[in-house]
Amino acid sequence: MISKKISIIVFSLLISFWSTLAFSITEDEKNNISVYEKAADGVVNVTSIAVQMDFFFNAFPTQGAGSGSIIDTKGHILTNHHVVANAQKLEVTLADGSKWPAKLIGSDPDNDLAVIKIEVPKEKMKVIPVGDSKNLRIGQKVLAIGNPFGFERTLTTGVISSLGRTIRSEVGTLIEEVIQTDAAINPGNSGGPLLNSDGEIIGINSAIISPSGGSVGIGFAIPVNTAKKVIPELISKGYVTYPWIGATIQPLLPEIAKFMKVSVERGAMIAEVAKGGPAERAGLKGGSQRVQVGNMIVVVGGDIVVKADQHDVKTHDDLIRYIREKKPNDVITLKVLRKGKFEDMKVTLGERPRRR
Repeated sequence: MISKKISIIVFSLLISFWSTLAFSITEDEKNNISVYEKAADGVVNVTSIAVQMDFFFNAFPTQGAGSGSIIDTKGHILTNHHVVANAQKLEVTLADGSKWPAKLIGSDPDNDLAVIKIEVPKEKMKVIPVGDSKNLRIGQKVLAIGNPFGFERTLTTGVISSLGRTIRSEVGTLIEEVIQTDAAINPGNSGGPLLNSDGEIIGINSAIISPSGGSVGIGFAIPVNTAKKVIPELISKGYVTYPWIGATIQPLLPEIAKFMKVSVERGAMIAEVAKGGPAERAGLKGGSQRVQVGNMIVVVGGDIVVKADQHDVKTHDDLIRYIREKKPNDVITLKVLRKGKFEDMKVTLGERPRRR
């Protein structure tokens, strides 16, 4: 009888022990849960509706979807430019399932960022705190929340795989200091937040590399510090002011330099100058002839920029990147090679015409 009671007690203890193991939650899991519970209600589903024409010129609506983060109690939502581009109508779905019409406040195609706004009671808006992307570390845990394939407020986790990546926006500009992550990002995640372990936004999920169209563990997020620079202008005037040199610029590569028989191997070639633009007013000259060098078609005969304010210019991206850090009305000095001789030319930058 005693032996039977002991067996029952031991069995109960074993059941209790295994139950504890089965339902225990690790500290990392607790953090995942905590971040999700704090941030998920601040992630919205953004639906964009545009009108297109078919082959017979009949209008028909098309619909796209992405994600966004509520960034203040005024109803401002941060998302990607490509989520809202060309939309005739925008609609936001909140965590409680309610749907609200949204207005495009401002868009920055160069950084693939946009701010939209909804008019809803403050108590319905869960603001996600904005963090700092300056001191991130490779290997740091990150969490992504979004609406992949329409599955609202889906959580995925991973790490920062690399930092300082450069990708091109849909309009061809370079987006610098991009965060690479292996947290699963799929169509519909675009515009949603990449969060740190404190539940702060450190990036805006924007792009993936995938042969299949789905996540293969290579995703990219625009650093939140880039967003913090442009958000005030997007809200105040609807666009971001960029400096403008008023020229089409091509890379000078060694094979092109050899073909042209010039004394430098690398630089930025001025292919064309805009009429009345800063480059033309400064006296810069564009090319005069289109030629094929290998598989490339280039415009030759124009000035070749090799330095900008004593900074070496090895390719057209170097010059574009340098100019982008300036402001309209700033004066820069370019060292150019023209007809075998070097000249210093001062250019007063203008304000770049807005992208539509």
